[in-house]
Amino acid sequence: MSDVKLWDFHGGIHPPEHKALSNRTPIQPAPLPARLILPLGQHIGAPAQPIVAVGERVLKGQTIAAASGRVSVPLHAPTSGTVSFIGPQPYPHVSGMLAPAIVIDSDGLDAWAPLAPCADYRGLAPEVLLEKIRQAGISGLGGAGFPTAVKLAARPQGKIHTLIINGAECEPYITADDRLMRERAAELVAGIEILAWLIQPEQVLIGIEDNKPEAIAALQAALGERPFGLRVLPTKYPSGGEKQLVELLTGQQVPSGGLPTDVGMLCQNVGTCVAIHDAVLQGRPLVSRIVTLTGEALARPMNVEALLGTPIGELLAFAGLDEARMDRLIMGGPMMGFTLPSLEAPLIKTGNCLLAPTRSELPPPPPPLPCIRCGACADACPASLLPQQLHFFALGQEHEQLRAHNLFDCIECGACAYVCPSSLPLVQYYRAAKAEIRELEQKQHKAEHSRRRFELRQERLRKAEEQKEAERQARAEQAARAKALQTESAALPDRTAPLAAQPSLAAGLLEQQKKLRIEASMAQIALKKAEKQLAAHATPELEAQVAELRAAVEAAKKALEAVTAAAPPAVPASNDAALKKAKIELAIKRTELKKAEKAGADDAELTCLREALASAERALHAAEEASDKPAPQLIRTDKRPVDEKLRTLKTELAFARADLRKLERDEAADPPALESARTRLAEAERKLAEHQSE
Repeated sequence: MSDVKLWDFHGGIHPPEHKALSNRTPIQPAPLPARLILPLGQHIGAPAQPIVAVGERVLKGQTIAAASGRVSVPLHAPTSGTVSFIGPQPYPHVSGMLAPAIVIDSDGLDAWAPLAPCADYRGLAPEVLLEKIRQAGISGLGGAGFPTAVKLAARPQGKIHTLIINGAECEPYITADDRLMRERAAELVAGIEILAWLIQPEQVLIGIEDNKPEAIAALQAALGERPFGLRVLPTKYPSGGEKQLVELLTGQQVPSGGLPTDVGMLCQNVGTCVAIHDAVLQGRPLVSRIVTLTGEALARPMNVEALLGTPIGELLAFAGLDEARMDRLIMGGPMMGFTLPSLEAPLIKTGNCLLAPTRSELPPPPPPLPCIRCGACADACPASLLPQQLHFFALGQEHEQLRAHNLFDCIECGACAYVCPSSLPLVQYYRAAKAEIRELEQKQHKAEHSRRRFELRQERLRKAEEQKEAERQARAEQAARAKALQTESAALPDRTAPLAAQPSLAAGLLEQQKKLRIEASMAQIALKKAEKQLAAHATPELEAQVAELRAAVEAAKKALEAVTAAAPPAVPASNDAALKKAKIELAIKRTELKKAEKAGADDAELTCLREALASAERALHAAEEASDKPAPQLIRTDKRPVDEKLRTLKTELAFARADLRKLERDEAADPPALESARTRLAEAERKLAEHQSE
């Protein structure tokens, strides 16, 4: 490992480590609490949705809340017991706010639900394995808590060529990952192998700071001959930052505003790898985590494996908390952690440390002084930003300048504030500015959405008005045509003349009679429509149109009556009743024959029915001839026998195509589900093509 080249990143600091407080003893199991509080939102993304009810008994590992979107994970019961409450409960946040949660009263049995371990995970399709990780409720255990399955599925256009395992744990006081690597190195390596099989990277790199010699030795022994690169990094804060670790191990820089996946790399924390091992090989969902309990206000600093939802006060009491000595309570480390207002909040998936310092251990910062423009903050910034300029822009709420100076590349590590001689709380300014910008973006998004809705509504109203105007013009044209027909009817020839002597005139009168019937019908329809509109919206224009259409209808009726009187009398239909009766009889005989064939009647009965059907067909032909209508052509075709396999294959193809289209229309559809649907469609098309070519 000494021959392996390592790079460096800009800035960084070397604060006192204080890790010896908690890393001298093995991981202890925390006592089983009587009551667990499980917030529904424990990660970045949409909170889970409860699927249990108050009073319902649950088992350890049972799903109690389902994922509510693509960027979401389910929540599981950390122990067996009864759901006693669903609603607002304390949440580990600096504001002390309440958040939706599920409360479970433990029954003391800690009884597991049935588990589904998978020893041969290489036999699973990648999307199935990915879904197994997602359903285990795993989110990142070392950072902001991004859902792991989403991170693994978020492939860039290029392939992931490097998998990076983050064991740096650079934050002072925190030793949870250190003890985990020492005591569970075999499980960690197995989890890395699962990720490597799923992602298929070209190389796997594991980064650990050199202040963890025991963890390094344990991992070396567990790795054996595996082709994973173990890289020992010089101790420097914040080497555990995702972008900083990428640069340390590979020399490549993640572009501004980008992610490691943009340069073909993927980072996972060591705790997340162990959770993946537990989920796949043991079938255990994420219901507990390793958490560091440290600070001089504790009699027994240590690392414990605690159930999610355990009240923080109970964990600190287990470590011997002296509340009189505790100056404040910090969740996380002293650099990136935040102060909790009370001990009632529960442990969540992202809670890797509870720090209870005394006032002398972590004294409050002195009052801030004006910036002296020394530039120490810029020298310490690991993201190569200009903290001094960002500070001034944040004070002036100059959001465009903040964006131009890459505010959102700030990882809020606190290095700038640590070295500031004026004791300026720079990170607080940056966090506030980020929140302001996000809020403004949301407002702009809502305003843009409202504008689009307004424009679409105006367009719909415009089209509706154009349609109404077109209908008014159509009614006016119909009224004009009716008037013209009335005028034409006055010029009809003398109806007293013998029609036999005027054969062409008789044919013309019949054609004109047909045309006038159509015009009269259209005028009547237009009148009824106009009357309905008048009843709904009475306006002078509509009243005038209705009056005009009524006159047009009367004129059309008179014109039709005049032409009808002049036309030759219609030849009475002959044998209409016999023709109708013959058609009905034929239909009855055909139905009787089909029923008999379906019921499996004997040949004698079927022969009799077929003769009756033939007789009915001859009777229909005779009736058609008597009515001067052409006899229908009787065409019999032999149907090909039904190919049941072809029908089944076509049905499967139709269902596969419909399911894929439904998923493609759903913006929240999971990529694994889409890939599975595409695979199913391709397989259905292949099977149908093979069958048709036989």
